[in-house]
Amino acid sequence: MSNFVFSINATIPIFLVILLGWFLMKIHLITEEFANVANKYVFKVALPVLLFRDIATTSILDDLNIRFVIFCFFGTIIMFGLVWLFALIYCKDRSMVGAFVQGAARGSAAVLGVAFVENICGNSGMAPLMIVAAVPMYNVISVIALTFGGNDRQRGAAGIKKAFINILKNPIIIGIVLGVPFSVFDIPIPAIPLRTIGYIAQTATPIALIAIGAGFDSQQAITRLKPSLIATVIKLVILPIIFLPAAIWMGFDSSEIVAILIMVGAPATVSGYIMAKNMDNDYVLSSNIIVISTLLSSVTLTMWVFVLKCLGAI
Repeated sequence: MSNFVFSINATIPIFLVILLGWFLMKIHLITEEFANVANKYVFKVALPVLLFRDIATTSILDDLNIRFVIFCFFGTIIMFGLVWLFALIYCKDRSMVGAFVQGAARGSAAVLGVAFVENICGNSGMAPLMIVAAVPMYNVISVIALTFGGNDRQRGAAGIKKAFINILKNPIIIGIVLGVPFSVFDIPIPAIPLRTIGYIAQTATPIALIAIGAGFDSQQAITRLKPSLIATVIKLVILPIIFLPAAIWMGFDSSEIVAILIMVGAPATVSGYIMAKNMDNDYVLSSNIIVISTLLSSVTLTMWVFVLKCLGAI
């Protein structure tokens, strides 16, 4: 019951902030221009700073488990590959592919993950290491998927070149790359800039959630309901069914198992909407997947914790 209460406490506030954004738009306290500017700010400033802070303040080399890192790294690639293959078969409208792939494969590891692991294990455990191994790949593959699966998708050499350029200049990728040396070489960040970075990072999630609510169009959302539900089922149920037995078979300890659960079974991340919006993809589908998967994750994550406890895995 405590795990269920925690999940509700972790997910309901997200919905309330999204609802606030929708309400503020309805009463014309904020405008569409505000929502667009907010999206750009989160994409180009707040999220890169957030990811830089998370990577830079995590010691990659502490308690390093190579098998666990390899599992998270290649598991992320396989996870995206399976979802992408399904999306190519399922999505008749090719402009939906990028948003579907990102929504069904990319979870909220950094935002929800650490808190969830701390609640179950008493500390962050292997969550930071999972984030270092998986989250950079989340972003790299998401950029590739959004490049090839968006409204302005390109094929062949031109598409590969565009994807490569998008990765190099993507602010989120840049934030991660800049954070790695601080983590690897344990470079301390002085108190004043670290606190400043923290203030900026803290604006990422609330502003992104308000922008999602402000940009939510119920009529368009209904047209994306079926693919949103399918992507949510893949994210919260199918992927854990595939990867958790493999993790248990490999003998990972409880902290690592819970971190892997977050990697494969956490709800879609808010940053997915920001990236889809800024890379000319189906942001309506992205926002639908975020809303639905966040709502249902309080049930599915609790279910998976219960199953893992019954199996003696955690």
